[in-house]
Amino acid sequence: MRRTLLFDMFGVIARHQSEDGRARLVATAGVPEAPFWEAYWGLRQPYDRGDVTGPGYWRRVAEALGTIFGREQVARLIEADIASWSRVDATMVTLIEELAAAGERIALLSNIPEELALHYEARHAWLRHFQVRAFSCRIGHAKPEPGAYRWCLDALETEPGRVLFVDDREENIRAAEAAGLRGHLFTTPAALREALRTEPRLSA
Repeated sequence: MRRTLLFDMFGVIARHQSEDGRARLVATAGVPEAPFWEAYWGLRQPYDRGDVTGPGYWRRVAEALGTIFGREQVARLIEADIASWSRVDATMVTLIEELAAAGERIALLSNIPEELALHYEARHAWLRHFQVRAFSCRIGHAKPEPGAYRWCLDALETEPGRVLFVDDREENIRAAEAAGLRGHLFTTPAALREALRTEPRLSA
């Protein structure tokens, strides 16, 4: 059994929210910035996990803020949210394509709501390179929940020690290591390339 490279998406292959995107979200919500982000992140995990839909998530955010978002406003918030997460790192996409061409076994584990998952599937052909795409909204688990890593191992039918998990958040790396996976804390594409060059392929 060879190694498997399990990638996070946002903060590794795709970029985190842009400042313009964040500003657009706050402006669309029409509420003060600090409480907006407290509600946005405080209620995000169930949305990422698929427990609620986009409209349901934004209704919860509105309730936490003591306001009401109308139907059209919710639609604009969903659109703005998707746009804020839509940028990708071309250097990392190239690396993914190179790994696939070299015959590496690669998979994806991403905290992502359904609306954003559909957006990426419709626009990014490089997703086809991943033998397993574990989107949190579809597997019912979001990092750093242990179930997210167990789901991937079951889908990949491999041992934890043969999986190298790449993520930009320490808490997700620690959770993966607690599940028996090996971890690489992502900083730059160049550092990841070097780590993959020296990291054993475990082909025996």
